[in-house]
Amino acid sequence: MNEANIVIYMADDDADDRYFMRQSLQHVYPSVTIVEAIDGAELLELLGNWSRVPKAQPIQVILLDMNMPKLNGLETLTALKANPLLRHIPAVILSTDAQPAQIVTAYKAGASRYLEKPVSYSGLDQIARTIRSCF
Repeated sequence: MNEANIVIYMADDDADDRYFMRQSLQHVYPSVTIVEAIDGAELLELLGNWSRVPKAQPIQVILLDMNMPKLNGLETLTALKANPLLRHIPAVILSTDAQPAQIVTAYKAGASRYLEKPVSYSGLDQIARTIRSCF
C-alpha cells in the first residue's frame, strides 16, 4: 500500500498520549493520516461518517485506549466488531493495565493486539514499528 494512503484512527482521552503516539506514528509512517477522537463515542461517530463516504480511503488500523470516558476501549471494540462495515478493520488496544484477565477479554472481543502503553519515547516508537509491521 502506498504510504500516502495510510489512515489510522486513534481514540484516547489523554491529549498528551495522543500527541506522543501521533509523533511516533508519523516518524514511522511519514505520510500517515491520523484521525483522532477523545473517547470511544466520538470515534464511533467519526467511523460512521467514514463508512458513509463512497470510496473512502481504507483504514489501516484503529488504536483504542482501554480507559476512556463514555465508552471505554472494550466497549468501543465490541461496537466495532458488531458493525458489519467496520468489523474487518484491525483494532489494537493500548493500556497502562496489563492484567491477564483484561487482555483475554480484549482478545475474545476481537482485538487484533493488546499492547501495554510504554513510558518512554523509544517504547512508543516500538509500538509504531509493531503496528507498521503487523498491519
